[in-house]
Amino acid sequence: MDTYHGTGTLEWWANRSTCLGGYEVDLDIRVDEGGWTCAAALPAALTEDEREGFAFLMALDPVFTLRLEDGSSILVDVEADGDARRLGLSVCAG
Repeated sequence: MDTYHGTGTLEWWANRSTCLGGYEVDLDIRVDEGGWTCAAALPAALTEDEREGFAFLMALDPVFTLRLEDGSSILVDVEADGDARRLGLSVCAG
């Protein structure tokens, strides 16, 4: 099993040239024969405005671009895990 622990950025793009929000996240990615799972956590130090902005973008569409430290990126569906900081990420199906 391969794992990755590090940071990344969840970006919400309105179109190819307009990013409406970028949020640094701590990542815990595990890869095995069945695919990959990813847990993410928003930093505790988000301001009230940042939390509201993230919640607004999630309500619009929970599809974000996950950008990793090496510059690679992938579209992911984001699910809040009850706790406002904990997130589940999965590869975007569409």
